[in-house]
Amino acid sequence: MNVDTPQSTLAEQAFEQIFDLILTGELPLGGIVNEANLAQRFSISRGPVREAVQRLQGLRLVTREPYMRARVVQLSGRDLVEIFQLRQGVEGMACRLASEAMSDTDLQQLLDDLEQSRNGQGATPEILDIHVRIAKGSGNKRIVSLLCGDLYHLMRIYRFRSGSEPGRRGKAFEEHWQIVRAMRSRDPDLAESLMRAHIGRATETLLASLNDIEAPLRLVTET
Repeated sequence: MNVDTPQSTLAEQAFEQIFDLILTGELPLGGIVNEANLAQRFSISRGPVREAVQRLQGLRLVTREPYMRARVVQLSGRDLVEIFQLRQGVEGMACRLASEAMSDTDLQQLLDDLEQSRNGQGATPEILDIHVRIAKGSGNKRIVSLLCGDLYHLMRIYRFRSGSEPGRRGKAFEEHWQIVRAMRSRDPDLAESLMRAHIGRATETLLASLNDIEAPLRLVTET
C-alpha cells in the first residue's frame, strides 16, 4: 500500500476494480466477494476494500446476511422484469423529453459519436453511454437521479450481459442509431417507441440467457 495515497482514493479505486470484475463476470452473479483475496490482488489493505464493498451494498450490487460473506447480487427473472418494466417506461419518457429539449448541436454530436464508435473509434463506451446522455438531455432531474443514480450500476451489469449475447451488440447499435435519428428529426413519438422496443428486445435476450426464466414473464416488445 502506498502510504501517500489517501484512503478515500484507494477505496474509490477498489470500488471501480471490483465493479469491473462484476461487470465482466469474473466475479459472477451470486458469487462470494472475498475481501481478503481482493485486498491481496489489488495490493492494498482490507480497509479500502471493505469501504468499496459497503458502497456496493449501498448500490444493491452486493448483499450481505448477518455473519455471512458478501455476495454479488443475483436477481430472479421476476426481479429483472420488474426493473426493466420501470426502465422501459422511464427511458421511453426520457427519450421523448430529450427529443424536444436537446439542442441540434448536442443531438448531432451524439449521432456522430455513435457512428464513430461502430469501428471502435471516437468516444469511449462510458462517454458514449447514450442511455445516460439521453437521460441527462431530458432535463428532468428525477429521471436523471433514477437512471444515472439508483439503477445505473445495476443496469450496466445486466446490459453488459445482454450485449454479450451473439449478434446482440450489432442489433443494439442499429437500434441506438434509429433512436438518435428519430430524436434529431424531432419526432418524440417515434423516439419513445423505438427506445421502448429497444429495451424490450434487450430484456428478452437477457431473460433467454438466464437459467431461472419464468415463462409467463415478458415485456411488451413494440415494432
